[in-house]
Amino acid sequence: MALNFSNTEIAFKNKSDNSLRKATWLFKSFNYPFIVEKGPMLAVWALKWHLPFVRGIVRNTIFGQFCGGETVNESMKVVAELNSANIKSILDYSVEGEENEENFDATRDEILRTIEAAKSNPSIAFSVFKSTGIARVALLEKANEHYLKALNENKFLDLNDLENIFKPAEFIEFKKAYQRFTALCDAAAAANINLFVDAEETWIQHTLDAWTESMMLKHNKTSAIIYTTIQMYRHDRIAYTKRLVEIAKANGFFIGIKIVRGAYMEKERERAIEMNYPSPIHIDKESCDKDFNDVIHYCVHTDIISICAGTHNEESSLKLTQWMAEKNIEPSNKRFFFAQLLGMSDNLSFNLAASGYEVAKYVPYGPVLSVLPYLSRRAQENSSVKGQVGRELGLIKQEQQRRRKN
Repeated sequence: MALNFSNTEIAFKNKSDNSLRKATWLFKSFNYPFIVEKGPMLAVWALKWHLPFVRGIVRNTIFGQFCGGETVNESMKVVAELNSANIKSILDYSVEGEENEENFDATRDEILRTIEAAKSNPSIAFSVFKSTGIARVALLEKANEHYLKALNENKFLDLNDLENIFKPAEFIEFKKAYQRFTALCDAAAAANINLFVDAEETWIQHTLDAWTESMMLKHNKTSAIIYTTIQMYRHDRIAYTKRLVEIAKANGFFIGIKIVRGAYMEKERERAIEMNYPSPIHIDKESCDKDFNDVIHYCVHTDIISICAGTHNEESSLKLTQWMAEKNIEPSNKRFFFAQLLGMSDNLSFNLAASGYEVAKYVPYGPVLSVLPYLSRRAQENSSVKGQVGRELGLIKQEQQRRRKN
């Protein structure tokens, strides 16, 4: 089937007329700054005070658009619906808790449940976690420059090499965080489930890179199981990817990479200004787009790398399909996945899947109150990304018109 991202019949085939009407109302609301900025905060307040009907309204609007459910089991209905269109799922526990050992352990246990669910359900292609969900930011930051130095020297640091930079109680806490990290990677490898380690801010990313590389060295001996994540709004990520390839070749392991444009741009720029260091962020969107496409091209031509292109960009998605074709790589080759968020860019997800490509949707889940910070970012993302709301609304309108004619 010819790839056509404008085919709304395929894009919305699992959406009822009522679902499209709800989506229209929701995306239109993102054009109002007050709703985007204050709506989630007001919803949190209302839910905490148990105001009537608020929970139901949130569940039936923004939560229903972007989340699979409140638990793994509740999300299985969405997983099954996606699988009927040949789209896999990525269960994403989207709760952001307080920084304490009890919450870190609870988050680890929840991610282990997603791995267990994926083990028994082939329609779940990946599990994923954020390291700040299982470790205190201050500890990750304290180790960051030491891991950077080791990276520049192509060394793998033993955890005990870092003991002298911490107070005794801190080092115990740091080791516990690393143990949670390794427990998740070990469980994914034992279950043969691909696992994404999400990228985060630059001031902790060297620590996360080092931890992820050590797990790739341990588990990616015959194929990519553990995946790092690179944010291409950073101007150093192509160089990092090429260095990672050198390390992998020297140490005999495969590389998994989730490639995204990124999620912390404004925070990064503001911190660089405040602390008077060069910004790690590209100067403009064009430079970011170029690096995103260039790293995709590099990975297609590097056999030891498996990738997941996490993008809502039609041009980047199309380029990847073209480069795969040039290399005679079949669409169904599991070294190459496309991924989008649930509730967004269905024209990409469903049309790629209909053409035989490996596609996965992020399926966030968690209690309604706890995932509101995630939902707030989705609203802000849709309102700030140029043309995103208009694109979504235009496609929905096109499909509604097509259905009326038929």
